[in-house]
Amino acid sequence: MRKVEIIEKIEITGISSTGKAVGRKDDQVIFVNQGAPGDLIDIKIIGREKKYLIGYPIFFHRKSIDRTAPLCEHFGVCGGCKWQHLSYPAQLRFKSQQVRENLKKISKMRLPEAEPILGSVETDHYRNKLEYTFSNKKWLTQEEIKKKGLINKNALGFHIPKMFDKILDINHCHLQPNPSNEIRLALKNFANTQDLTFYDIRKQKGLLRNLIIRTTTTQETMVIVQFGEADQEKIKKVMQFLSEKFPRLSSLLYLVNLKKNETIYDQQIMTHMGKDFIIEKIGNLRFKIGPKSFFQTNPKQAYELYKKIEEFADLKGKEIVFDLYSGTGTIANFIAKNCRKVIGIESVPEAVEDARINSTLNKIYNTAFYAGDMKNMLSGSFIKIHGSPELVITDPPRMGMHQNVINALVQLNPERIIYVSCNPATQARDMELMSDHYVAIKTQPIDMFPHTQHIENIVLLKSKEYVQRS
Repeated sequence: MRKVEIIEKIEITGISSTGKAVGRKDDQVIFVNQGAPGDLIDIKIIGREKKYLIGYPIFFHRKSIDRTAPLCEHFGVCGGCKWQHLSYPAQLRFKSQQVRENLKKISKMRLPEAEPILGSVETDHYRNKLEYTFSNKKWLTQEEIKKKGLINKNALGFHIPKMFDKILDINHCHLQPNPSNEIRLALKNFANTQDLTFYDIRKQKGLLRNLIIRTTTTQETMVIVQFGEADQEKIKKVMQFLSEKFPRLSSLLYLVNLKKNETIYDQQIMTHMGKDFIIEKIGNLRFKIGPKSFFQTNPKQAYELYKKIEEFADLKGKEIVFDLYSGTGTIANFIAKNCRKVIGIESVPEAVEDARINSTLNKIYNTAFYAGDMKNMLSGSFIKIHGSPELVITDPPRMGMHQNVINALVQLNPERIIYVSCNPATQARDMELMSDHYVAIKTQPIDMFPHTQHIENIVLLKSKEYVQRS
């Protein structure tokens, strides 16, 4: 049996970019789950790498003043909301530091004083989409392990971190407003009483596989049930139960997925009741959300994000704007009223179609959306057709922009670039690649995901060429 390693009286001095607390023993770095700067703790070591150790607190000699009681009963086991033990003001402070340190260390740009971080309007029940997994391999708590007798191994909840086949059964999730919890619990109870099979990921069989719930601030709800077997009689039984139990659902959909992964983007989705979409409202705009649509998961805070982008853009009405990685056109449609036209470029054709629908829905006629490879779209022929933009807004995925896209952007040389990012490290890396041509004018961190280490950041860049002229 491996000897338990305990390290005593370690002071937590910081938070890493991965969200773990950081302490040191001599020259050895220790990453600590559920630690907080200011803690003085004894740590049980659960992982050892060449350059660092991983552990968690087992005894507190002193607790940080930034600590607070976690809201959720599943905290520490569930893989989400890892910062619930930190007060919200402390979370915002650490996130601001994370942004500043990444930009300072990596970007090689002289940085302006950052705008104060914008905290989320709501810190719980803020998400509009959750995805739950059915499993016959329930993760057992210590209390359940100690119990004698048979235990129901069926679960409907979230994956245990780093365990693809273990699911934590969720009693109550504080991320999404009702009827999310009511739907999940009712469906799980119905499935158990009807002896319906929960999916076995190892054997690739079982009827009930996945549950997606989408809600809106306009009080619409979409439910998507993913089945792992094409048993039409049982599928009908499940869908009829949901439609009768929750008759006010806006959209009740299902699909049969016989693949090895749970992605739905290549699957046919059937409508059992209601519409095949729901409507969200941000500001004065309405957006159509289908089962495959990408949409900001914190809609109230998304409104604050878009208002800041609008403020940074400072449009006068005559500009051409390019919106890169435009998704379903939320940013493009939000700012369209302030400029001559917005050209959205996105690699996913389905998202481009959604963006066009959203423009039509809002009677916006000065937008155009195109699907294609970003670096190829920023070509001379494309510019000849649509004109050269005074402003480019770019909101890439977490890995940032490809080098070729940055090269094309520098070649295009717009007067201003607004760079929106959910990963300040890759944002800073891309800024460094543009540092010979652009200067940073404003930065604005915005918290979209309370109780996590994730942070959104906006940077306004100006071309050195244009700065010298003005």
